[in-house]
Amino acid sequence: MPVTREKLVEFVSATSYKPVKIRELAKGLRVPESEYRSFRKLVRELMNDGTVVRLRGSRVGLPGKLSLKVGILNMNRKGSGFLKPEDGTEEIYVPPEDTGTALDSDRVVVRVKPGRRGKSPEAAVVKVLKRNRTTIVGTIHRARYFTTVEPDDPKITREIYVRKTEGLQASSGQKVVVALSEWKNPLMNPEGEVIEVLGYPDDPGVDILSTIRKFNLPTEFPAEVTNEADKLELDISVDRDRLDLRDKVTFTIDPADAKDYDDAVSLEILDNGNYLLGVHIADVSHYVTEGSEIDIEARERATSVYLVDRVLPMLPEKLSNEICSLKGDVDRLTYSCIMELAQTGRILKTQITPSIIHSGGRLSYDEVQDYFDNGNPPDKLQGLTESLDLMRSVAEILRKKRLATGSLDFDLPEPRVVLDQSGDVVDISPRPRKESHRLVEEFMLLANKAVAEHMTRLGLPTLYRVHDVPDSGKLEAYRAFVSGFGWDLKLTDPPKPIQLSRFLNKIEGKPEEGVLNEFLLRSLKKACYQPENIGHFGLAFKHYLHFTSPIRRYPDLLVHRLLKEIVNGHYPGKRLLNIKRLLVRVGEHSSARERLAEEAERETVRIKQAIYLSRHIGDIFEGVISGIVSFGFFVRLIKFSAEGMVRLSTLGDDYYEVSESRVSVTGSHTGNTYSLGERVSVQIINVDLERYQINLRIIGNDAPPKNRSQRPKSGKSKRRR
Repeated sequence: MPVTREKLVEFVSATSYKPVKIRELAKGLRVPESEYRSFRKLVRELMNDGTVVRLRGSRVGLPGKLSLKVGILNMNRKGSGFLKPEDGTEEIYVPPEDTGTALDSDRVVVRVKPGRRGKSPEAAVVKVLKRNRTTIVGTIHRARYFTTVEPDDPKITREIYVRKTEGLQASSGQKVVVALSEWKNPLMNPEGEVIEVLGYPDDPGVDILSTIRKFNLPTEFPAEVTNEADKLELDISVDRDRLDLRDKVTFTIDPADAKDYDDAVSLEILDNGNYLLGVHIADVSHYVTEGSEIDIEARERATSVYLVDRVLPMLPEKLSNEICSLKGDVDRLTYSCIMELAQTGRILKTQITPSIIHSGGRLSYDEVQDYFDNGNPPDKLQGLTESLDLMRSVAEILRKKRLATGSLDFDLPEPRVVLDQSGDVVDISPRPRKESHRLVEEFMLLANKAVAEHMTRLGLPTLYRVHDVPDSGKLEAYRAFVSGFGWDLKLTDPPKPIQLSRFLNKIEGKPEEGVLNEFLLRSLKKACYQPENIGHFGLAFKHYLHFTSPIRRYPDLLVHRLLKEIVNGHYPGKRLLNIKRLLVRVGEHSSARERLAEEAERETVRIKQAIYLSRHIGDIFEGVISGIVSFGFFVRLIKFSAEGMVRLSTLGDDYYEVSESRVSVTGSHTGNTYSLGERVSVQIINVDLERYQINLRIIGNDAPPKNRSQRPKSGKSKRRR
């Protein structure tokens, strides 16, 4: 019987094991000569993924036994990085001179140094296991004897030397895509080959195209996927397992410019006075079968990506915008979560079933909100107002109940960027989060919770959406941070969501509310997908998953499939092991793709903000101080939700010093203080359109700098500002 990965790892993990060469390792595991080639291939696979490591003399060892750690290296602009070990141990600092040939987000092996200089242990990269990216976007610079590309990503601090490329002529200053060559010598710069010329930075569309290439986002579907999608036909058949809900008053509420509609709602009062809430989700799993070309591509993409000027969908348009989209006045196949609610909002009964609906209308958030505010329904809402009034009431009950149990409700400003047909920014304003938005949010949250509770009751594996308890160290740092504003945040160990929720209620309406909300959000862990249910800290839910968006999220599609596979409360016996393995893979991949998509989405917004504000040089706006660093502070412009930098060198009336807690900067002579959360007036000085950075100065602080001889004497470092 061939040696498995598990048996090999178990063998080298034994306390009695001493590193040996592959041949000796094979003897220790009694590998027959006929299977030696396969065994050697297995060992090399384990070396490539970092499970075991090659030591001096080609010996095989285990990383943990040799002060070696494997993980993802997250770099910063200074060239240093932090490794999050895969074994769950504490974060490790990697100085700039010890990063070797690693780039940001590469999977690497590091050797931990003895002792500790700072808060984190230190290490040096010894091997790059897997590149996070094989292509880099940057600006090409041609000199007489050589050509380089300066990466757009500030976390890549080394320029790339470019080999001559046939057929692709790029001029200095143009944006290009470079395919990296193998890079082994850290004393030399990486090399690469230009594989695509994007154009000059100010050419139409180059800004967003550069971001798409930077994050390696797919813009087209493979031919085999589109061919398979073209063959799909709309199906509105009803069998004995599909509940016919076409007589129910059902409708969708979405943004006015939405193109895909994957959730509809219905609500009625039962004879016993309880509410019957229906959340009806597009039945994508009816059309996209496991292992199909569409499914394989959707699993790889994992999520739709909503850039500022376009959507890069998870599914082909025929599915997302046509046969799966819950359009108004047509029949569509759905998967429904129907919940009977007590008047307190408690779920009494749940029915989760394939269904068919006839959506009575496609409503927009603005239309519903206008009705709530003014009470004058347009023709489009006639016949739906009774349901809307009831939904408004029930959603408020659900929201109060959720917040009372400790659910954290962050209401941070998000920018809404309006573009014209050519992609130029017409307007930027804070995106409203109105009562109509909250109504839909509450119903979707409840449905996701109900499906998760259903799967947990059955004791069947599924893909949960989890949010772990925050690190005690980060929350302690946050507690110290809020104390700088005069607040006393008391937390147990482990912390409870209700403690943070009550604190957020206390600071509501205070000048520092936005900053404290944002810093708390940064102190929490990221939500992710995994088969192990550890609850959702931020929502204060014991059970939660994603069920409501299978058009744009692969985990939701997978959950729909699993629900359909349940027969008499069980999965088919032979299927169970495959499901468990699938859940781990899909969870890890979907979580990573989600983080990538969010980063790309934020970057395209930041680019358009910078371009728009470059037309407002010299203009004055109101802002809030949102962050403080050693050389200045960030100000978020209220009107545009865009951040700019005020450098201490522009504060001409004094020498300014940053407080140790970084909650304020203070003038050494005048005592003038600028604090986090403080509202200030700023003027736009300039905008760097290569890095998309907005530079500001405080209005009213334009006195000439103090003479150097007046600089106060202190052991602390002072800056001339």
